[in-house]
Amino acid sequence: MPSNPFGKVKRRRWGGLRQQWKLLGLFEIDQQHEFYSLTCMMKEGLAAAVQNSIDNPPTNELSDDDFRLEVTQIHKDFTMETFAGPVFARLRSSLGITEPEYQQSLCSENCYLQFISNSKSKADFFLTNDKRFFLKTQNKREIKFLLVNLKIYMEHLRKYPHSLLVKFLGTPTHTHTLIKYFIVMQSVFYPDDRINARYDIKGCEVSRWTDPAPVGSQVIVVLKDLNFEGQYITLDQQRPWLLRQVEIDTHFLQRLNVLDYSLLLAHQPLHHDERHPCLSFHAGRDSESTELQDFRAQNRRLLPNFKNPLHVIDGPEHRYFIGIIDIFTVYSLKKRLEHLWKRLRHPGRTFSTVSPAAYCLRLCQWVEDHTK
Repeated sequence: MPSNPFGKVKRRRWGGLRQQWKLLGLFEIDQQHEFYSLTCMMKEGLAAAVQNSIDNPPTNELSDDDFRLEVTQIHKDFTMETFAGPVFARLRSSLGITEPEYQQSLCSENCYLQFISNSKSKADFFLTNDKRFFLKTQNKREIKFLLVNLKIYMEHLRKYPHSLLVKFLGTPTHTHTLIKYFIVMQSVFYPDDRINARYDIKGCEVSRWTDPAPVGSQVIVVLKDLNFEGQYITLDQQRPWLLRQVEIDTHFLQRLNVLDYSLLLAHQPLHHDERHPCLSFHAGRDSESTELQDFRAQNRRLLPNFKNPLHVIDGPEHRYFIGIIDIFTVYSLKKRLEHLWKRLRHPGRTFSTVSPAAYCLRLCQWVEDHTK
């Protein structure tokens, strides 16, 4: 049988694009992409799952059954299972995200984007085409960990509505030839049009350097702790709020016995007309009728007036995007043994695998040392 020259051209083109996209870090999942079929099924399944939330809005009070609810929807070539749907719908509502706009962002005709990170994780990272929501593959243990702790996570966000913890918006499971677990999250770096630097901070030094992108290039590189040395997050009046909220959130994670989470950080310069709080800030829907004493007790703040205010803090000259992500690594026996091994391998140096209490204290100290 003669070979198919069109197939060769297509494979060569795909191979060349993959090399180019690996440099860019972010690229469109079009019909030639290996994940195109998967993402099309994901969008179809998510559209039906969100439609179920639209047709059956959550009641005023969440019940224990809502936290345990599992809904399976059967499609032509796959099944989609969603967990605790009413709970996540309530969380989306508290963030000012309507179900129709959530559905439109996740399920529009526009292709998803794949983000290739320098993370050691084997997870796949997808973004909606508008870059507003992240979808990340997780393993079964991580999904179970979130669902087991979902009630106290929701309680933490209720008590501290301006928490920097990443906002989990759903946990769909897709079954085709393999079972794929996903988590849908609000992107910390949104809108990213003018962001000029991104960092993943763990508060330590071992393996915490990434070669920056060449000057003037469009390569998207997430830098690390050592890349940030000599710089500061300059907040002025908002600094005490940030220190307090990082302390609150990391102590919550310490109670969950987790470590190895990251403080995501990005910044961009403010335009001249953005440096006037009276023009760009509002109190936020969740604090309009709050008494001043309660306002302080719950550690709320004035928020930038756009779609992702909870992860944005404006200083005098720069806008900072800040969030805490990757909260699923439990300090297990395996991690304790890893800690002992790293102490021998890296004497006198700081590394990621330490106890949750030490990890919490160290990240808080990093933020205090690198803000002014």
